[in-house]
Amino acid sequence: MHRVVTFALVLAALPALAGPPAQPAAAPNPLLQEWKTPFGVPPFEAIKPEHFMPAFEAAMAAQRKEIDAIISSPQAPSFANTLEAMDASGELLASVGNIFFALSGAETNDQLQAIAREMAPKLSAFQDDILLDEKLFARVKAVWDGREGITLNPDQRMLLKKTFDGFVRGGANLAPAQKDRLRAVNADLASLGVRFGDNLLAQTNAYRLVIDKQEDLAGLPPSVVAAAADAARAAKLEGKWVFTLHSPSIWPFLQSSSERELRQQILTAYTTRANHGDEQDNKAIASTIAALRAEKARILGYATWADLVLDDSMARTPERVYGLLTQLWPPALARARQEAADLQAQIKAEGQDFKLEAWDWRYYTEKVRKARYDLDEEEFKPYFELDRVRQGAFWLAGKLWGLQFVERHDIPRYHPEVKTFEVKDADGSLVGILLVDYHPRPGKRGGAWMNNYRDQWVRNGTDVRPIIGNVGNFTRPTGDVPALLTIDEVETLFHEFGHALHGLLSKCRYRSLSGTAVARDFVELPSQIMENWVLEPEVLKIYARHYKTGAVIPPALVEKLNKAKQFNQGFATTEYLAACFLDMDWHTLLAPSEVNAAGFEKLALARIGLIPEIVSRYRTTYFNHIFGGGGGYSAGYYSYVWAEVLDADAYQAFREKGIFDQATARAFRTNILERGASEDPMELYRRFRGREPSVEPLLAKRGLR
Repeated sequence: MHRVVTFALVLAALPALAGPPAQPAAAPNPLLQEWKTPFGVPPFEAIKPEHFMPAFEAAMAAQRKEIDAIISSPQAPSFANTLEAMDASGELLASVGNIFFALSGAETNDQLQAIAREMAPKLSAFQDDILLDEKLFARVKAVWDGREGITLNPDQRMLLKKTFDGFVRGGANLAPAQKDRLRAVNADLASLGVRFGDNLLAQTNAYRLVIDKQEDLAGLPPSVVAAAADAARAAKLEGKWVFTLHSPSIWPFLQSSSERELRQQILTAYTTRANHGDEQDNKAIASTIAALRAEKARILGYATWADLVLDDSMARTPERVYGLLTQLWPPALARARQEAADLQAQIKAEGQDFKLEAWDWRYYTEKVRKARYDLDEEEFKPYFELDRVRQGAFWLAGKLWGLQFVERHDIPRYHPEVKTFEVKDADGSLVGILLVDYHPRPGKRGGAWMNNYRDQWVRNGTDVRPIIGNVGNFTRPTGDVPALLTIDEVETLFHEFGHALHGLLSKCRYRSLSGTAVARDFVELPSQIMENWVLEPEVLKIYARHYKTGAVIPPALVEKLNKAKQFNQGFATTEYLAACFLDMDWHTLLAPSEVNAAGFEKLALARIGLIPEIVSRYRTTYFNHIFGGGGGYSAGYYSYVWAEVLDADAYQAFREKGIFDQATARAFRTNILERGASEDPMELYRRFRGREPSVEPLLAKRGLR
């Protein structure tokens, strides 16, 4: 639980300073001051790493005061003086934490990493102090036990249920000795998650494939070569070319490089990150995390960590997750085997006799794709200029919901590459603020994501509008050529923008229920559905224009893309599902004992029959989704495909009525995007669609039926 505090309370919570009065006063901590910035955006330029530790301490002390006031209230426990008061507590801690963890993901450094290592167990202990407070739980339980005798709205019932369940899942009903052990486990998990992520970032940044001979660039498009030359210059390696493990570098290299040994070298480096037996090896950390999670689940009365996690999801049980995965796996694997045979035939047709390997897959896939569909990714990139693609996503939100995105140059930014937008509704009212940050840097972790700097909620009758960030690792500009995206990057931009809309359009009373604070297997619906509009002709006309001429992408090229939509879907589905199985296997361990991570992973992938030519999208040592930080997707990586069932079915509603149909768009906004976790997600979906989702649209979309 997090939540609010005034500046006066923060000052009251600070300890008195000893020492002679003649000492100069320390400079004010910007994290503990009222911000006079436009829209209350954090004053990033004033925030230094040294501000975070005292701000965290002050924020925890302030929330402790608020919690103590709830506990010591002479009034009988009620929904207002207990549940609503708890939800409103800790706003300062949420603010400090949101800023810190956003910067730790997008613009970290040695100081922030050291603070994260120190604060992780402290924040874990602070949360335990709240969830294990017997007097506080007694008040919550009193309201819960008397819930049938009070009138509550749906969002109030949900807040009561989630709060009560949170205490129980946090150990409130445990015996004293079990509570002590739970605290220790939580502290260890917090520290280990930070170490896992730090190791992975260090290993990702440490690798460079340096090419110094022109002939070793064979097959690479000019844009990829230019980007590698820019990377070399940045590394002070003039006259050379540098390729890294960041997505805009490694994947184009694997798709285009004719040098098989170099493809093997870079993919091996990628798939063995944090797996070298040194101090940055993550195998033991992952195994310990899994064992501690299994122990925690058993302490709390659950058979496995997956049972604990999924009890608060749409899937509910590991059996239902495995059921979905095993329904999709056979057709996906069969398609992947056929694709492997096609690639092997391509190798043979070229007069080669080597066996297809993982580092060959993308290279020969591009050859087969080009031969079969006359499709060359380099043909499309000139039409996918980053700024135009972003504007296309903005236009779509305007077409569907009347949203307006106004770029502002007076809003604080944490890096010069960040762009800031004021988001307005159709009537001109403020929706929120959006910060976008799209290019890789050494201080940014891999992947793409959305984060909150300020949550939406209603504070004392005033609607607090959110501040949202979208972060990516997309292709950089090179020379005088702007950033030109691959189709995968275009889809990722639309995907993360969908998460941003989920946060921006939230209309919830309670902070703990607002925006994206929903079940893990529901949160991907608003993001994934946005990908469906990417190749719609009406949308392409807006953003897919040649960066030099402004000409709209030719219909013939779009037709090629659409014809090739289901190409390589065996690979795409299989590599993803393999990671889902690996995640679930790690988190359905019955005994809280450590296992050999390498052997465990090998058995898990062998059990499902993953072919050796395909590597699981994430292997254990770099599976940051489930082991890094808080492990937010642990026993939940399946949620992308669970939500894909929802998004494929939901988009059918738009297809049936028209992809810009205003009634359908309004229903999606009011029932999905605005509601957060204020009601049961399946009930919200049924209200939008009129029924529960069907898996058939997904199977058709992926060509698996």
